[in-house]
Amino acid sequence: MEVKLSDLKDLVRTIPDYPKPGIMFRDVTTLFGDAQGFKAAIARMADPFLMQPVDAVAGIEARGFILGGAIADRLGCGFIPIRKKGKLPWKTIGQEYTLEYGVDIIEIHEDAIKDGERILIVDDLIATGGTAEAAVKIIKRTGGQIVGAAFVIDLPELGGSQLLIQQGVECHSVMAFDGH
Repeated sequence: MEVKLSDLKDLVRTIPDYPKPGIMFRDVTTLFGDAQGFKAAIARMADPFLMQPVDAVAGIEARGFILGGAIADRLGCGFIPIRKKGKLPWKTIGQEYTLEYGVDIIEIHEDAIKDGERILIVDDLIATGGTAEAAVKIIKRTGGQIVGAAFVIDLPELGGSQLLIQQGVECHSVMAFDGH
């Protein structure tokens, strides 16, 4: 039985004014907790890439790990964790990105991607696109080719998907929500 998009959207909890006033936080943990909803979201994220060669899924910390592992299994490929600075135990390559109040860094192991490997970027949500753009940059710096990016939620008003599309990255989202 196919789960309808409206049913999937209903499984996402919205928390007003978190983490600050005016923000509508989209909590996907309630979607993850529903077996049929989680399975349907994974299928919808993976489906656009089933007929494309994908060597690895790169999941962005932390919810991208949950989604990325399941999508990698579905696509029959490997998984690469993209972590916050200082969390990986081996030699790393880092990429800075801008946050609302400063700068942060994501890292991957320097040997995580072989030259020419085809990589799918996965995360739970794309808003302004800063973290996803940093993931694109770090993957390209290591010689990887981006086959696309998949998200559960897009907040289109914030422009993140458009930012990636302008860089030639195919973006797929299961659902979109208006606002922040």
